[in-house]
Parts: sequence; structure tokens; C-alpha cells
Amino acid sequence: MGLEERLPSIVTASAEKLVNWARSASVWPATFGLACCAIEMMQTVAPKHDLARFGMEAFRASPRQADLMIVAGRVSQKMAPVVRQIYDQMAEPKWVLSMGACASCGGMFNNYALVQGVDQIVPVDVYVPGCPPTPEILMAGIVRLHEKIRKQPLRLGRAR
Repeated sequence: MGLEERLPSIVTASAEKLVNWARSASVWPATFGLACCAIEMMQTVAPKHDLARFGMEAFRASPRQADLMIVAGRVSQKMAPVVRQIYDQMAEPKWVLSMGACASCGGMFNNYALVQGVDQIVPVDVYVPGCPPTPEILMAGIVRLHEKIRKQPLRLGRAR
């Protein structure tokens, strides 16, 4: 006896909940690794951790096909305009996940060449701590992002 036999034939929900559920289950991350955290991000997609369970198995090479930017690693001042341009090219709704201490606050690199937090360039939805964060911590951040997407109002776009 499976769960399917106990479910009613009609389930009601609001359109907002259905759309947000679908969005959270099919997030398309952009391929965008800047430093050593990108190695851990690639490991998250590997079969051992299987990011496909969360509907995120395909990283997109084009920002126009992606709705999640995982900023993995330090952001240099030269790279900052490029990060902003890629963010602007992504279609709405879009989210940003800051992965690692360097992306979140500059990490151990407190100098003029690096941006001290990617939130100075683009709005960040979830911060993932660590240097570098393990795939398990990145997956916990992704689960937190999914929770945030499910609670997001439908009609409100991002004003930033």
C-alpha cells in the first residue's frame, strides 16, 4: 500500500504556492566559479552528492538561461562589473547565493584588489559560510534558498 492510494483525487492550492513550488524544484544555476570554492561547487553536482535531487543538475552556460548565480570565491575589482552584467542579463525571477567567506565578506583577503562582499555588487539571497564550504554546506544553503523561494510573493519583483 503506497502513499498514492491514500491521496485524494483532487488537491487544491493557491496559484502562488504552486508556482513557487515549481520554481523551487527547477532552479537553473549559472556556471560561474571564481576561485577555489568552485571546485567544491563542482563536487556538489557529482554523483556522490547528487544535486539533481533538488532539480539543479544542469548548470547553464548562458545567464539568460539561468535563474541562480552561485558566486563561488573571491571577486576582484576588475571582475565586479562582469558579475553585475551577468546578474543583469539573468531573467526574473533570479537569485544569488554567496558561497564561501571570500564571496561573502572578502575572507582573508582584506586588500584594495578584492571586493569585500559580493553584496556590494548584487543582492544576495543566501550566504553559505566556510573556506571553502563543503558540498554538504552548499546543499544546506540551496535548501534554504528553496524555502525562501517557496515563501516569495508572486507579484513582487526585486527592486534592486
